[in-house]
Amino acid sequence: MSQRPDLRQRRSVLEHEWARWVPRLSVPGARPGGSPSLRHEVTESWARSLGSVDPGRDSAPVADGGAVHQRWTSSPLYGPVTGLAGELCSIAEDAGFVTAVTDESGTILWTCGGPTMRRRAERVNFAPGGRWDEQAMGTNALSLALRTGRPSSVFSAEHLVSALHGWVCYCAPVRAPDGRVLGVLDLSTTWDRSHPLAMSTVRTLVSSVEARLTAGQPRPGRLRISCLGAERAVHAGRRLALRPRQLEILTLLALEPVGFSAERLRAALYGDRPVTSSTVKAEISHLRRALGGGVAPRRYALTVPVACDAVEVLRALEQGDTDGALRHYGGPLLPRSEAPGIEEWRTRLEVAVRAAVLASPRPEHALSYGERAPYDMEIHEHALALLGQRDARRAIAAGRLTAALRD
Repeated sequence: MSQRPDLRQRRSVLEHEWARWVPRLSVPGARPGGSPSLRHEVTESWARSLGSVDPGRDSAPVADGGAVHQRWTSSPLYGPVTGLAGELCSIAEDAGFVTAVTDESGTILWTCGGPTMRRRAERVNFAPGGRWDEQAMGTNALSLALRTGRPSSVFSAEHLVSALHGWVCYCAPVRAPDGRVLGVLDLSTTWDRSHPLAMSTVRTLVSSVEARLTAGQPRPGRLRISCLGAERAVHAGRRLALRPRQLEILTLLALEPVGFSAERLRAALYGDRPVTSSTVKAEISHLRRALGGGVAPRRYALTVPVACDAVEVLRALEQGDTDGALRHYGGPLLPRSEAPGIEEWRTRLEVAVRAAVLASPRPEHALSYGERAPYDMEIHEHALALLGQRDARRAIAAGRLTAALRD
């Protein structure tokens, strides 16, 4: 059967782009002494993709509003990948790559890499929550690996979407012991950093993940951090004896799961104070001992399952759940802390919760928040505006407003 005219035209466009981008004789698909040839699996994927994907789109669509933390922590890949997070992040940072793990649908659940490459990846939503299946993002290595069940690479203009023509991706599917594909592991970078050993590195990393799946490695003990109006960390059912600085570190790592470089963590904890990086390393070493590991080296990130009241507040707000946000919001973030990173997050949380309360038409939200913010006159006025004249709760709001005005 002959190709439809629109597909022939698209193939011509692809061949033009492919010849423009690919340095001859240096990548797969280049013919010695001639023009680069297109791989059959790539042209087939283009033909399938054109019905659902605009090649001019600038980024991947978002799954579930981008909130995939719960999907990730409940994934069978979570334990094995977090156990290898230190190695994965080191490889990505050293080689100038971004590492990503998806679920079986092609939705990215976890990434790591250096800050420059992560920023570039985030521009095309190569980040947690991004959908990279063929129907959503056309021809790319992740979608090919999921479709074929084999390791795949896609270079430069082989991508259907033009915004990805500056990239090269290498990935392989990760299989459960029963053979099911659970997702893919991907290494991506700019096309000029392509490396002949990248695919073998991906295969090795996937083998390490699958070995942990086969061994049935027990999930590490869960870490619970209470940092809103409280200062407590519990690991595997045991309260940790931590200094305030160490609790600050745990809180920052929970709020920013992609992790911190040593210098950025030092700045978040000490600001401009003359504190050496060895001081931060000593605090991290203490945390590792307390958690039995649990913190990735080099780029500091938690590698144990974690629950944190501040994260739960943010997740509830992302989902428009003001009830849930107020249920978890016990007060300011680590109220005694003067660490710049904590103070920044404290303000962000307070502003976000307060804005949700003021936008809510339900008076109980203003009454609940007003209990924790006795001097916030606008909150008390908002509660009074929402309460009916015969509502007995008006007395509570009026009393709080009067007290705030006096002070």
